[in-house]
Amino acid sequence: MIRLVDRGAIVAAYVGIGMALTVGVSFLLVIPIEPIYWSLTIPAGLLIGYYANQRSNRRTGPWIRIVSNAVFAAAVTGVTFALLLLGVKGLFFVADNGYRDASTGGSLTCRPGADCVYQRYLADGRGQDFARAGISDVGTFTQFYWSQQLSTSGLLIVLTVTAGVAGGLGYAFTRPRGQGSPVEA
Repeated sequence: MIRLVDRGAIVAAYVGIGMALTVGVSFLLVIPIEPIYWSLTIPAGLLIGYYANQRSNRRTGPWIRIVSNAVFAAAVTGVTFALLLLGVKGLFFVADNGYRDASTGGSLTCRPGADCVYQRYLADGRGQDFARAGISDVGTFTQFYWSQQLSTSGLLIVLTVTAGVAGGLGYAFTRPRGQGSPVEA
């Protein structure tokens, strides 16, 4: 049987899932600062791309295996980042009941879910921006909102995998040479 990735890269993918979960809980739920979540995909990809080869003890062997280890682990990590973002966005999208603090004008009058999210954006002064984008009702808003979320999720995957390849190449240039346990070729 010919393996596409080393066993260590599979373990690294599981570590990447855990890393994405930790970052997701920290910056999507506990301290909801989404731009930090986005930016952490880059160092996460770098680390997991490097770790996939370190964990595989890849001292020798073809560069294509080093890159494939990094791509695999980073892709699993990136997809986890994307799914977490979509899951949290979905949860808050369907559960929005229009509650706002009294200091911001009190609760919105809306149907829970998409209507409340739309009304919240309108109350924040984005009506003119929506009108310019052709968003005039809850239906067009929902399509726009989810297309933006899917686009962001795709970007998270691309950033994580790109950084993962860079991490894998970093490992390739700095890896220990010489005697070591040979890995599956």
